[in-house]
Amino acid sequence: MLNLSELRVFLAVASERSFSAAARTLHRTQPAVSQAVRRLEDALGERLFDRSSREGRLTEAGRVLQHHAERLLRFAEESEAAVRELQDLRRGRVTIGANEAGVHTLLPFVQRFRAAHPQVLVDVRRVAARQIGGEVLEGGLDLGVLTFAPAERGLASIVLGPDELVLLTHPSHPLARRRLVSLEELGRQTIIAHNDPSPARERVLRFFEQRHAFLNIQMALPSLDGIKRAVEMKLGVALLPRRCALAEIAQGRLAAVRVPEPLRRLRVVRIIHRRSGEITHTAAAFLESARAARGSENVRI
Repeated sequence: MLNLSELRVFLAVASERSFSAAARTLHRTQPAVSQAVRRLEDALGERLFDRSSREGRLTEAGRVLQHHAERLLRFAEESEAAVRELQDLRRGRVTIGANEAGVHTLLPFVQRFRAAHPQVLVDVRRVAARQIGGEVLEGGLDLGVLTFAPAERGLASIVLGPDELVLLTHPSHPLARRRLVSLEELGRQTIIAHNDPSPARERVLRFFEQRHAFLNIQMALPSLDGIKRAVEMKLGVALLPRRCALAEIAQGRLAAVRVPEPLRRLRVVRIIHRRSGEITHTAAAFLESARAARGSENVRI
C-alpha cells in the first residue's frame, strides 16, 4: 500500500533533483527523506532514482510513478477540500419527505435555510405520510414532515407549530364573514375534495360518517393548488389545513372560516429525524435552522 506522505517526499526529490534540497524544502532531515524513498522502492520492488547520477535522475519506474503520484495527490487534495466544503455547508444535500400538505408548511423553513446556505441542495420528496417515518428510520430520507407522532421507535421530532382544518371559501361567499360554520351548513355546501388519500381526508370523511351527516362532494382534484384555484373560481368550498392557504388568505383571494371543534382539531406540525446514528452535516444544519426559526416573525406557518 503506497503512503501519501512518502509519495509527497518522492515528488519533492524528483522536483528538486536532490535528496538534500528536498529535505530542506520539506523541513526534514536527509536520512528521513532517503528512508521514505527507500520504503517506496521496497514496496514497489523497483529503483526510482538512478543513484549513479549526481542529479537524482529518475529511472523509468520513477517517471511512471511521478506521473501517477501527481494525479493521486491532486485527487487527495480535491477530496479533502470537498469534505471541508461539506463540513462548512458549501455543498451537500438534505432530503426531506413530506406529503403535499406538508410541503406548504416546510417552504418557509426551506427559504430561511437556503438564505444561509445557498449552495446546499434541498431535495423535498413527495411521500405518503404513513411511509415517512419508516424511510427516515431506514436512511432513505434525512428528515420528514408529519402532523402526528410517528409510530416508529428511534425517531425524534422538532415541533414547528400548530395547524387546524378550516373551510376555504371565495371572499364573496355567504359564509366568508362568518366566525364559525355549523355541521349542517357544511352539509349544504358544494365541497371540492382532494382525491389523494391522506390522514386529513380520511379524518374528515370519518367525522361525517360517524355523525351520519351529509357531505356534498361534487368535485375531486389531484392537487391542493388545483383545489384552491377552484375555490377562487367559485366552483365550491374546501376543507383544508389553514397552512395550505396562508398566502391566498393574506392576499384576500380566499377566506378561512372556522369549523366545529371536533373537526377543526388543532394539529402539531413537526419535523422528524433519527434519534441516534449518523446524521449529515446538512440535515443537522437544517434542524438547527428550523429550531431557530420557530419563534421568528419571518417564518409563519
